[in-house]
Amino acid sequence: MIEEQKKGHLLAVLAFLMWGLAPIYFKQLTHVDAIEILIHRVIWSVLFIFIIVLARQQWPKIKAILVNPKLLAMLTLTALLLGFNWGLFIWSVQNDYMLDASLGYYINPLLNVLLGMVFLSEKLRAGQKFAVMLAIFGVLLQLISFGSFPIIAFSLAGSFAIYGLLRKTLAVESLPGLLVEALILTPIALVYWWWVEPSATSNLMNNDWYTNILLVSAGVVTTLPLLCFTGAAKRIPYSTLGFFQYIGPSLMFMLAVLFYGEPFDAERAVTFAFIWSALVMFSLDSYRDRRKRLVN
Repeated sequence: MIEEQKKGHLLAVLAFLMWGLAPIYFKQLTHVDAIEILIHRVIWSVLFIFIIVLARQQWPKIKAILVNPKLLAMLTLTALLLGFNWGLFIWSVQNDYMLDASLGYYINPLLNVLLGMVFLSEKLRAGQKFAVMLAIFGVLLQLISFGSFPIIAFSLAGSFAIYGLLRKTLAVESLPGLLVEALILTPIALVYWWWVEPSATSNLMNNDWYTNILLVSAGVVTTLPLLCFTGAAKRIPYSTLGFFQYIGPSLMFMLAVLFYGEPFDAERAVTFAFIWSALVMFSLDSYRDRRKRLVN
């Protein structure tokens, strides 16, 4: 059990480290439409995961999913959530809303804790409850004082929190499940690619080699952190998984402000201040609880 938890912690760190640095990759593709990049993410992910499944001889697990209508229906739902999250994240990075994306992934751990309490019967301590309430108050304050709601942030946070919750409760391993999800999204991607008006980059034969390498690499950029995340979700409590997620948005925040020059205005500062305070409160509570368990 301890070895599995250590492996889960390592996988969580790797997943959120890769997600935090992902904007650097997508910023190199600002000349390609976000939906087009999403199509490449889906198609090349299928190929990449297919190779891994073939090498690990996990076809019986894929077949077991395909003959289970209930499981297939749930994976269809998670696939749609995943595709929405992928597309919105790409659009956010390309259109200089990286701070909003960062805020979304700061909120996500607190949503994980809340969902874990409501749907997985995970008990929340007083400090955790206070942290969640502090985050909610910060968002309400922005809504009342500035007359705006962080739609992008909550759309990213909500879609990924629900995705993680569903994947944790499904009796399917990370790799077979991810391949089925990608396969479900593939027909949608291909139909869109077939019917949409051709763009300057839709024909790979007309692209420069650098653009094509980046587009094909979308499969690796997409799959590796997801495999790490779903692997971690199976090994550690969902509320603990949320703790590691600070890595990703922290990297995004620094990239947005220090390297890409996104404005950090008063509206964002107020909301971020409450979210950060909530995360500090949550972290301190988790640290005290861990120390108490070690002593006992």
